[in-house]
Amino acid sequence: MQSANDNIIEGDLLVGAKAIARFLGITQRQAYRLTTDRIIPSMKLGGTVAARRSSLVRWMSEAEAQAARAA
Repeated sequence: MQSANDNIIEGDLLVGAKAIARFLGITQRQAYRLTTDRIIPSMKLGGTVAARRSSLVRWMSEAEAQAARAA
């Protein structure tokens, strides 16, 4: 049983390149490439790629901040 202190966000897990692609607004092929090349934070669940929405949001925020500093 989970407690409130487990830091688990309901529905945070995206399973499969299709779900990741839908969340990021890119093609499934692009999502698979980004996970395979370890550009975005992801993991394998068995043979299926997966990512947490919260990790992707954090990754996008960091990439955006880095781009702003470089400009």
